[in-house]
Amino acid sequence: MKINKIFAMAASTVLCGAMFVGCGAASDSSSSSSSSSKAETTTKADNADTADTQENNNGGGSSDGALIKVGIINNDPNESGYRTANVNDLKATFTKENGFDASFAYSLKNEEQINYAQKFIQDEVDYLLLSAADTAGWDSVLKDAKDAGVRVILFDRTIDADESLYDASIVSDMAKEGEQAVEWLKSQDLQAYDIIHLQGVMGTAAQKGRSGALDDTAKELGWNIVTQQTAEWNAEKAQQIVQSAIDAGKKFNVIYAENDDMAKGAVAALDRANISHGVDKDVVVIGFDCNKWALEELKKGNWNYDGQCNPFQSTYIKDIIEKLENGETLSQKTIIMDEKGFDAKTITDADVEQYGI
Repeated sequence: MKINKIFAMAASTVLCGAMFVGCGAASDSSSSSSSSSKAETTTKADNADTADTQENNNGGGSSDGALIKVGIINNDPNESGYRTANVNDLKATFTKENGFDASFAYSLKNEEQINYAQKFIQDEVDYLLLSAADTAGWDSVLKDAKDAGVRVILFDRTIDADESLYDASIVSDMAKEGEQAVEWLKSQDLQAYDIIHLQGVMGTAAQKGRSGALDDTAKELGWNIVTQQTAEWNAEKAQQIVQSAIDAGKKFNVIYAENDDMAKGAVAALDRANISHGVDKDVVVIGFDCNKWALEELKKGNWNYDGQCNPFQSTYIKDIIEKLENGETLSQKTIIMDEKGFDAKTITDADVEQYGI
């Protein structure tokens, strides 16, 4: 709360160490974006689709009974099934019933997200929650947040900034996700590896992690990357890229798509060309995120592998805020979400129900 925040700023020389102690991974970037997606901002002043419209909480909030003011910056809810689940998870947790006065802002562009962060700082939020569109460019505004006594918690994605500029980070290990998928692909012992690589939005943590693992292994083992192009998490763009490769007569036997929506688009192009795909078929299909419909495709044998990216971070964030409000020292600064990879030959109905988003 603001009173607590003013106190914290005044006593920062004493408490600085305690505030930042801890142990230590969709969405267009500002430099590479060609997205036509619209940024949506929901704040108390301009939209009813926020936690501010809900009934007052009788038991949550800070120790003085006031609501904790939170500004949440995320990527476009329509970016993917993962993002929709992530947004809904946050909205369900940061409510007035749970003690929060929450405002939400959405954009696929880094510069727009930074502008929203500046606005939330001016609005004197207590906490700024951030899933960055791009890993770079955040130092200045996060320094402003720190100077203003606004505590910053990263979720979903890492950024390239000094750890002193944020209190905690709840993220996926995107590099590990890529490594797990590539290790699985190596284990298939294909006679040749001719790969269409559909990348997410360039510069995002997910793209960097999932691309890096494939790039490194392809270079090491001599795999042939037939086409490597961003489809910006979008199924239609992915379909167009794969269709172009087919029309050009390019030979390939692997689709490595950095999210489920792009894998879906790739499969649509394969189906249109009557190219078989999935278990014991002509083309191996790899996706990420574990949408429930994607896991069902996996179980049917139409896809081969899907890597999990866990969108449910809100309870972790809420727990961190409660600890900080109580003046506790965080035992961990970075929390890595536990994630799995699923093989079409071993996935079960229970896996689909438990892990599908």
